Amino acid sequence: MSDNMLDIVFTAPHPDDLEIGMGGAIAKLVKLGYRVGMVHMTNGEPTPRGTPETRLKEAAAAAEILGATAWEMLDLPNRELMDGPAARYALATALRKYRPKILVGMAGRTPAGSPDHYQAQLITEGARFYSQLTKWNDRFAGTEPHRVDHLVYRPVPGSAEVTHWPGCFVVDISDVIEQKIAAISCYQSQFDRARLDGLLHYVRAISGSEGARCGFRYGEMYSLPRPPGVSDMVAMLGDWRIPPPFGENGRSASDAVR
Repeated sequence: MSDNMLDIVFTAPHPDDLEIGMGGAIAKLVKLGYRVGMVHMTNGEPTPRGTPETRLKEAAAAAEILGATAWEMLDLPNRELMDGPAARYALATALRKYRPKILVGMAGRTPAGSPDHYQAQLITEGARFYSQLTKWNDRFAGTEPHRVDHLVYRPVPGSAEVTHWPGCFVVDISDVIEQKIAAISCYQSQFDRARLDGLLHYVRAISGSEGARCGFRYGEMYSLPRPPGVSDMVAMLGDWRIPPPFGENGRSASDAVR
């Protein structure tokens, strides 16, 4: 594997989106020994409180806390982020450079929030396809085509629509939740103490709810555009831990009923 190659890349429109939505999975995969990349589509500016220089420092600090192998900001426009060829070229160039097996992005509309969120989903889908196209290297800074095997979505909690995904899974982030919290807390320009307290309450509540569905103290739910394929159903399912508060800590369902 070359120095640039990664196992998985996470992408989202603004610095802090990845940390808030996917920081647990990023930290967990790093802990498991995988090479993990973070790609912010924009620098997130202008905002009432930040500057490009400040957001860059905050993103760097957050990536260090999560342990990302590589991270970068694309030069796409905040507030005017739109799916289209230029945006697809930019993200696809990063994919062709890092050559991951898996790409993870946001999914869902947030009418009360930035429209960049849904546009980022469309860009992610388009860039994954563009990354593999041949005879077009001039559009991707001379990089060679690369096929990303798997597209994974991080659905936005409270999206405008209830989406029925062909496949879903929950990542156990119980042992890295404090890393996620610390990474989010790096964005002091965006969250004063009152806003940060409210956000961290929200993050813990969502993580607790999503984790409980699989018996984890904290989790992040991810979705797939297709059913997952398995050859060993028993290995995939493993031990079932009864979701709290009904189970006992550290005991599987089979132990609990004896």
